[in-house]
Amino acid sequence: MKRLYILITFSLVLFKTGFSQDSQFSQFYASPLYLAPSFAGSTDGDRVAINYRNQWPALTKSFQTYSLGYDHYFPHLKSGVGILLYREQAGTSNLSTTNIGIAYSYKFSFRNKWRVSPGLSFFYTQRNIDFDALIFEDELRSDLTTGTGELQILEKKADIDASFSILAYNKNYWMGFTWDRILKPNRSLTGDVIEDPFKFSIYGGTKFKIFDRYNWASGQSISPSFMFKMQDQYSQLDLGLYWYQVPLVIGIWYRGIPVFKELSSNDALVFLLGFKIDQVSVGYSYDLTISKLTGLTGGTHEISLNYFFNQGVTQREKRKGIPCPTF
Repeated sequence: MKRLYILITFSLVLFKTGFSQDSQFSQFYASPLYLAPSFAGSTDGDRVAINYRNQWPALTKSFQTYSLGYDHYFPHLKSGVGILLYREQAGTSNLSTTNIGIAYSYKFSFRNKWRVSPGLSFFYTQRNIDFDALIFEDELRSDLTTGTGELQILEKKADIDASFSILAYNKNYWMGFTWDRILKPNRSLTGDVIEDPFKFSIYGGTKFKIFDRYNWASGQSISPSFMFKMQDQYSQLDLGLYWYQVPLVIGIWYRGIPVFKELSSNDALVFLLGFKIDQVSVGYSYDLTISKLTGLTGGTHEISLNYFFNQGVTQREKRKGIPCPTF
């Protein structure tokens, strides 16, 4: 059983390493700079975004993801600047990826009330592994006393990367595109060249009020939205709906591609509960696994915290916020 456990754990690490699929947040709008550099400066002041994701906790040493972002809007420059720190860790070998980057966006306004925001970010990225924490077959045969004959791999590999995005929105609609892994960083820990493939994301949605004619239900809104991602041979579609009335947010998402046979997959149902009070928004979501791994993963838990400060409409311009949900 111990040998089987080691094999399964190491296989998970190899899966992430070999296919180089990026991590994700179910509450992707609550981690705006990770989604797209265009979101830098998308408020009227300063914002801090903190995110934590615990994926498949039923597996020992499962995927742990952390994100910390800060962005600020400069009205006289019509620009936003942000800083993002991101880390993912998984497996008994503590295989981890750490990104530290800066983001910049510019805000164009048009007479038809649409706004367009291109963005660009640059990252220092590093992958680490604890080789001594791995246990190989020859060590099991020797009762873990003589070490392994496997060749030592690199303890860390560093590179640089970049992302580009463009976001268009008005009072009720938004649409965005992000191109990640532009520089295709080399992540190989064996001395070979294994580049991360390009990642493309398309996302958007709409927001509209409901029950406005009834005083008892005024202020309610619904936001249907989507997210489609492609990376190498992997693709994923998220379809969801948010319901919002101060201070409560409730959301449900489906992740998978159920229609096309060649791409068909069912990954998870995501349930979200959030609160937005004054300058703080807090969200909790749970991913219910509906793939062939149902009952084995323990789902996924995710927590987000956004704090807004120094907010206020400037004298130089009247800005309209992006209608996509905070969570």
